[in-house]
Amino acid sequence: MDALMLSRIQFAITAGFHFIFVPLTIGLIVIVAIIESMYAKTKDPVYEKMSDFWGKLFAINFVFGIVTGMTMEFQIGMNWSEYSSYMGDIFGAPLAVEALAAFFLESTFMGVWWFGRKRLKTWIRVFSIWCVAVGTNISALWIITANGFMQNPVGYVLGQDAFGNERIELANLGELLTNPYAWYMLIHTVLGAYIVGSLFVLGVSAWHLIRKQHIEFFKRSFKIAAILGLIATILTPTIGHFYGVYVGKVNPTKAAAFEAVWETHNDGSLGFPLILIVNEEKEENIELLTIPKLGSFFYTNSFNGDVQGLKEVAPEDRPPVAVVTYAFRTMVITGSILALIGIYAFYISRKQTFAQNQFERNRVFFKALPWLFILPYITINAGWIVSEVGRQPWSVVGLIRTEDAVSPLATGQIVFSLAVILLFYVVLGVIDAYFMLKFARKGPEEASKDESVREAV
Repeated sequence: MDALMLSRIQFAITAGFHFIFVPLTIGLIVIVAIIESMYAKTKDPVYEKMSDFWGKLFAINFVFGIVTGMTMEFQIGMNWSEYSSYMGDIFGAPLAVEALAAFFLESTFMGVWWFGRKRLKTWIRVFSIWCVAVGTNISALWIITANGFMQNPVGYVLGQDAFGNERIELANLGELLTNPYAWYMLIHTVLGAYIVGSLFVLGVSAWHLIRKQHIEFFKRSFKIAAILGLIATILTPTIGHFYGVYVGKVNPTKAAAFEAVWETHNDGSLGFPLILIVNEEKEENIELLTIPKLGSFFYTNSFNGDVQGLKEVAPEDRPPVAVVTYAFRTMVITGSILALIGIYAFYISRKQTFAQNQFERNRVFFKALPWLFILPYITINAGWIVSEVGRQPWSVVGLIRTEDAVSPLATGQIVFSLAVILLFYVVLGVIDAYFMLKFARKGPEEASKDESVREAV
C-alpha cells in the first residue's frame, strides 16, 4: 500500500460515493419537471402533490450530492497535485464553467422553485424546475468534457510552466467541446441516470401500491417513470454499442480489455463467448458457447471487422484486463435485465387492467421493484470501472501515467485523510438513508404536512 495505491483507493471511494447521488439527481429531476409541467397544463391537484412529494426526495439527494462533490474536489487537489499541474489548463476550465454556470443555474432556480413554489405563478414554477433539470445536465456535460479529454486528448499543445516543467495547454476549445469520446460518454451516462431515476420512482410507487396506499397518486407516478424508463433502457445499449465501436478506434487497447481479446483477429474471426473466464497471467481465456463473428460485430459494427489484440501492446501499457472484462460483462448483463424490467413495467402501466389494480396481479414483480433499484447502480458503476480502470496505466491516455500524476505525500498522511473521509461518508450515508426512507415511506399526504425536511435542507 504505497502512496499511489492509497491515492487511487481514496479517489475510487470519493468518486463512487459521490456517484450515488449524481445519477439519481439527474434522473429524478426530469421526472419532477415533467410532473410540474403536467400540473401547469391540467391544474390537477394530484400532480401538484406528486411534484411536492418527489421534489422533496430530489431536494434531499441534491444537497447530499453537493456535499460529496466538494469532498471529491478536495481529494483531487490533495492527492493528485502533479496531475493538476500538468492538466490544469484543460481540466480546470470545464470544471470552472461547471461551477460558475451550470451549478449556479441549478442551485439558484432550485432555491426559487423549492422556497417559492407555493407563492409563484405556475409558469414560473415550470420554468424554474426545468432550469434545474437543464442545469444538472449541463453540469454533467462539463465534467464529462474534462474526463473525455483524459480518455481521448484533443485540442491541446505541449507547453511549459514558469519553472520549465512540461504541461498541457488548451489550443482549440472547439475540438475540446466537440470531442466525440466525451459526447458518447455523456449520452450514455445521462441515459443511465434516467434509468436510475425511473427505477427509484417505480420502486417507491410499487411499495405503496402493493400496500394499497395513495393508489391514484402512485399509479400516475408509476406510468410516468415507466415511459421514461422504457426509453432510457432501450436507448442505452444502442448508444453503448456505438460508443464501444468508437473506443475500439481511438483506444484499441482499452477496447480489447472489454472481452480480454489477447490475439489480433482479422476478417471477422472474433467470436463472442457466452461464458468467459480470464487467465491474465497466462494471457488466455476459457471460452464456452462461442457465437462466431459476433465479437467482430460488437467491436467494429461489421461481421468482417478487424480487432487488435492485447498482445500487440507491452504488458506495462495494458490495463488490469480481468477487472475490466468482468466489469464490462456485469454492465452488459445487468443492463439487459434493466431493459426487460423497463419493457415489462411499461407493458403493465399501459394495460387497461392497470386501472383495476393490475399491481395485484403482478404482486411478485411489484414486491421486487424496490429491491431492483440497486441494479442500475451496479450497471453504472460497472461502466465507470470499465471507463476509468480501462484507461490505466494512463491518467491522460498517451500523455501522463497515473504513477506520475500522484502527489508526493507520505502514506501516513493519505491513510489519515482516507480514514476521515470514510468516517464522514458513513455519517452522510446514514443521514441520507434516514431522510430518503422516512419521506419515501410516508407518502404524499404525510410528507406534505411535515416540513422538517425543508428546514433541514
